[in-house]
Order: sequence, then structure tokens, then C-alpha cells
Amino acid sequence: MIFVRVKSEGIAHNSYLIGSESDAAVIDPRRDCQIYIDLAQQHGLKIRHVFETHRNEDYVIGSIELHNFTGAEIHHGPRLEWKYGNTLKDGQEFRIGKLRLTAMHTPGHTDESMSYAVADLSSGDNTVMVFTGDALFVNDVGRSDLHGPEEAPRLASNLYDSIFNKLLPLGDGVILCPAHGAGSVCGLNIADRDESTLGIERAQNPLLKKNRDDFIKHKVAEHMERPYYFHQMEKYNLEGPPLLVCMPVPAPLTPAEFRDEIEKGAMVVDTSVPAAFGGAHIMGSYSIWLEGLPIFAGWMLSYDKPILLVLEDQCHLEKAVRYLIRAGYDQIIGYLKDDIEGWYNAGYPIENLPLLSVHQLKDMIDRGEKLIVLDTRGQDEWESGHIKGAYHIYVGHLEQRLAEIPKDKPIAVICNVGHRAGLGASILLRARYPQVYNVLGSVKAWIAAGFPITTD
Repeated sequence: MIFVRVKSEGIAHNSYLIGSESDAAVIDPRRDCQIYIDLAQQHGLKIRHVFETHRNEDYVIGSIELHNFTGAEIHHGPRLEWKYGNTLKDGQEFRIGKLRLTAMHTPGHTDESMSYAVADLSSGDNTVMVFTGDALFVNDVGRSDLHGPEEAPRLASNLYDSIFNKLLPLGDGVILCPAHGAGSVCGLNIADRDESTLGIERAQNPLLKKNRDDFIKHKVAEHMERPYYFHQMEKYNLEGPPLLVCMPVPAPLTPAEFRDEIEKGAMVVDTSVPAAFGGAHIMGSYSIWLEGLPIFAGWMLSYDKPILLVLEDQCHLEKAVRYLIRAGYDQIIGYLKDDIEGWYNAGYPIENLPLLSVHQLKDMIDRGEKLIVLDTRGQDEWESGHIKGAYHIYVGHLEQRLAEIPKDKPIAVICNVGHRAGLGASILLRARYPQVYNVLGSVKAWIAAGFPITTD
């Protein structure tokens, strides 16, 4: 039996290739799918099937892309009007060499969610591993809020049934293969490890220790952000996204060419770390650090405008492009060839973003200076402790709520360590707020310095 986990950074996505004899299947492929073709060739396999666990919300599924290259059949769950592939029935079986894959309808995260139980018939008839999608994670379970608050209790109830009546009865020794790891927006407390079994989860997963009523109450009470780009992903993954065929190749642009594209309406994304962005950047840029692109590009960027990149190092280009195309952004037309230094050496205007330490911020507060401390963390982070008197707007909602923030006071933007604060500050600069600061280290540094926080 061949088993390979393919991890995609940023969105903490897990996809899988399994194979036996000369046959292979891929579960939840990503859009840049050459990696599965290469793996199949290395092991002498032909990819015959693609299995989707659900209509994914946080990335463009690569099923059609992989079908285009290999001819593999695409399979997904019921209760959606798919525009491509085959709709499965609960209990439907497939043979992949000496492997038996059984499709299991496990609704809860979404109505169409599927899991796939795999038995290796060369060694026995029992299930050896199960691909659970977003139903069951290591130390957590999937979110059940994607259909809105009115549907959350029903979905949470279905998720409980799927886990306790379908997945756990497969056996404690069954290897768990979820669709996401730690850092995913699809689970609040996913453990930072890949390996687990259904038995380990039964014994250690705190959600699996709850009875039905408490499980449902817990899930309904969860507060998880839903990025705007989820709507685009759901559309693409139901109807089928545009084919990539090959990766986009953004052009290296001179400062003059870069400026011309800006004047035509292109959006500028600076992937430098916050301190570098603060030193000098192109006016109107979004500050989205490289590892923040998979999530926060989808909050900020329009799908109908071209994208320009400013890179801290040109070796980051391939990673930045992969992050963007996985979120459905295909119009990546170029990058600044000589980074920001080439821009200002050409005589083009720059702006900076003043930086504060937590000690400077504390001194300003203690002196009674009239400033706004803007906390851009998520709701759960805010409720766990924040600076007294701070104003809270999650960074993903900031552009839509600018009217709530006055322009006549200095604004010190904070988050957990300063990355989301840098993005938030860049949004304020784009809106021409005159006096904006990014607080480096933010709440983490504030607490480490021994300064007080409150939960009021």
C-alpha cells in the first residue's frame, strides 16, 4: 500500500494519495496538482479516482485540474447540485488495487460531507484508515456554522451523529486522516501534530468527551471568522474553477512599468514583514506578510482586479503565487523587479508606517495622550484579554467598518504579535488616516512586559 500526505502551508490543508498495485486515488487535491502526478509516476501508479470530502470553503479544489491531466473520475457527496463529477451513495465501494475504499456520508460540517474508510485487503478485511475531511480533526471537530446561525444546531447535531455513529465505530486502531492540521480556519483547537487514531481521539479529544446536548451547545457557541473569499471558493468548488493548466508566471516589472499598472487599477500587495513595510512602502499597498497570504488575501483582494507583488526577496515569488492561486487569484500580473529599493531609487514616492514598542504605547497611555488603541484580533482572542480602553474590530472587517474610526486622533494598531496589525494599519493608510502606528509584538509583547490586560 502506498500512502502519502501532501501538506499545503498557510491554509494547513492535507490532501492524500493512496495506491496499490498500479492504481491510485487522490483525496481532496489542491489546485496546483502536479505534485500528485509526480508522486504517482514515482510509484508506478495511475490516478484513477479523485474523492472530495466536501465542497471546500478555504481553497480551490484541484479535482477538475487533476482530471484534465489524468482522466481520473471525480466523486463527491450528495445534497448539492454539482456541475461536474459523480455523486456518491452512502456505502458505495471502490477497489484501488488491493485496497477497498468505502464512501461514508458524514454530514455536519456541511450537508454533503463525506468520509472514506480504507481497508487493505492484502492483510485483512478491517478498516485501517479513514479520511474524515472536516468532520473530525486531531483534538478538534469541524466547524458547523457555515450555513448560518439558524442552521448551526442542526449541523452540530448531524456532526455528533456522524462522529459517534459512523466514524468511531470503525475501531480504535483506525488511523485518522483529516483534511486540515493546526492553523486552519476550519477548526479552533486542532493539535499541532499529524498522527492520531480514532482511539486516541476517543480518549483525548475534548469534544468527544461531551454528551450530545453539551456538544451541540459548544458548537453553537463557537465564534469563528468566515473570510469573504469563502463565497468565491464555494462557487468555484460547486461549478468547477477555471483550469490553470500551468502556474501563472508574473512578469518582473521595472518601477516605471509597475507604476503604469498601478495607474491602470492593479492592487499592490507587499509581502514584507511588518517592520520592513513600516520603513518604506509604495503608497496604497496592502501589507500582507508572505505566510499571511493564504488567509488574508481572500479578505482584502478583489477577484476582478490584477495583482502586483512587492517581495522582500525574489525567492518568495513561487510561494506567493501558489498561495494566491489556491485562493482563486489568477491575475497575478507582475512583481517589482528591484524590490522597494528600486522604486525609491527611481524617484517614485514612498510612505512609511511608524512603529511603536509596547513600552512606548504604555507611556503614551499613561501620559493620557488622546489616541485610539485598535485591536484587530479575533473575537475569542479579544475575550481572552485585551488592553483596557482598546477598540475592537477584526482585521478582516476593518475596511467595511472604517466609518466607526475617527481620523482626528492617532491610532495604534495591535493584534497578537504585529502581523495582522500591520495589515490593519495599511488599510488605514490606504484610507488616508493621517497618524497610524503598528505596535510590534502587540498583545504578546504587552503581556510579556508585565502590563495589565482586562476581560471586561
